[in-house]
Amino acid sequence: MEINLRPIGFVRGGRTEQINDDWDTITARIDLDTDWLTSEAILGLDGFSHAEVIFQFHRTDPKTLVTTARHPRNNENWPLTGIFAQRGQFRPNRLGMTTCQVLGIDGVSVLVRGLDAIDGTPVLDIKPYMIDFAPRGEVRQPDWARALMSNYWKK
Repeated sequence: MEINLRPIGFVRGGRTEQINDDWDTITARIDLDTDWLTSEAILGLDGFSHAEVIFQFHRTDPKTLVTTARHPRNNENWPLTGIFAQRGQFRPNRLGMTTCQVLGIDGVSVLVRGLDAIDGTPVLDIKPYMIDFAPRGEVRQPDWARALMSNYWKK
């Protein structure tokens, strides 16, 4: 089975190159594809402090995709870990998802901070972040993941 998706819009501004750290300082906007969407699609989104943005790592060469275990960020000090236990760009469908701050709405654009997607990235969906969809119960993660993320948002 194959699934075809149409971008709802594109990231504009922010970074032009994928850099791993200090994403919380980056502001960008998501411009809706007005060939099929209007400002009504984002009406009320500015009532939420954050949104979950699903996007495609469009610059990741499909020949470099990983379906097995690897060392996160190729750091051999970290354990071999399956691609679905990581959040990197080399995943089979090249999908990324980030919860970022909604700064506002401007016509058919959503202004955001902390979206770790580069200029030109196709956006597949935007969902408001709701506390009631946050994890229930204790959240845990391995030490290597905490080390990997230590500068990801802020240096």
